[in-house]
Amino acid sequence: MRLRFETLIDALLPILATLAALAVGALMLLVLKVNPIEAYAALWDGAFGSTNAFAETLVKATPLLLVALGICISFRGDVINIGGEGQMIIGAVLATWIGLTFTGLPGWLVITLAMLAGFLGGAVWGGIPGVLKAYFNVNEILSTVMMNAIAVQLMNFLLRGPMIDPSQAELASKIPQTARLEDAFHLARLAPTRLHAGALIAVILAVLVYILLWRTTLGYRIRAVGQSPHASRYAGIKVPRYMVLALLLSGAFAGLAGAVQVYGVNYRMITDGSASGFTGSAGFNGIVAALFGQLHPLWSIPASILFGALLVGANKMQRMVQVPSALITVLNGLVVVFVVSSEIWRRRRQRRRMAAAPDAEAPSKQDQNQVQKEANQ
Repeated sequence: MRLRFETLIDALLPILATLAALAVGALMLLVLKVNPIEAYAALWDGAFGSTNAFAETLVKATPLLLVALGICISFRGDVINIGGEGQMIIGAVLATWIGLTFTGLPGWLVITLAMLAGFLGGAVWGGIPGVLKAYFNVNEILSTVMMNAIAVQLMNFLLRGPMIDPSQAELASKIPQTARLEDAFHLARLAPTRLHAGALIAVILAVLVYILLWRTTLGYRIRAVGQSPHASRYAGIKVPRYMVLALLLSGAFAGLAGAVQVYGVNYRMITDGSASGFTGSAGFNGIVAALFGQLHPLWSIPASILFGALLVGANKMQRMVQVPSALITVLNGLVVVFVVSSEIWRRRRQRRRMAAAPDAEAPSKQDQNQVQKEANQ
């Protein structure tokens, strides 16, 4: 019974962390002489108050979910991918090049090729740090962050030079953007809103990633390497190979997120010169969504919707109650800090329970099954 209660607390920690972050945000609103109830009501209305608002929330959640799926794979393999921003950019660059080059092909074929190009581009960009980690013991956090910087500079060079919109070049303008994709190359809209087929693709992929991780030998080996590289090596698993594969797949989903942003939302690649100018920081927010979903592909779906709602609703909150834009950034940052901290606390609680297990009374068969289930997740 106690085990069930502890497991319930662990499952609720991300939600409690979010509520705690919103409580701190409410105190900040009070300092600014703003009614927190009115502010959060505006946030809710902006995210879920109408069909169009909910569609915008799902649009914002789509790249978060795709990045989160990759994070679930890499973190389960005990390799940390902080390079989602760069992987999104590379995937988007290649997908955009496909759309601007093969204009004579049917729309469905160009979209398919573009999605594959984005997937493969992100995979290569994520696989490079994977190789460095697996075979040269280079810290993957540093290498993925550095790959972000390289991707940003490459994007700025291409969007101001070889891939710049010809109409901008004729006007001697230096706005970093490509030409607009043809209408036939746009992802299908699912409703008379901006909601596009990319959202449906992301949900389908979440189910497939769950099957991959928990229903296939490949996924078992990735998780085994993440649980214990030494034991996996003793069991005959080629640990370096699966480290590379985990980062490669993680980068692939981030690259696909970049392609979906181009073909489903922007219809061109455009930036202000920074990574977030194109990605909207989805490469980083996707990490938090994955942690909020406890690194489970299916739980990452509602987690991504929640963070999409925070991003969309915060904009209306800013307009309705006239709070500074910096406060919106701080509010989102608070949620990130609290959620990540809750994940660390959850892992410490699990370790304490495991350490205390030998001294405790023998658990029932049902509790043993629950422990095994928790360990598998």
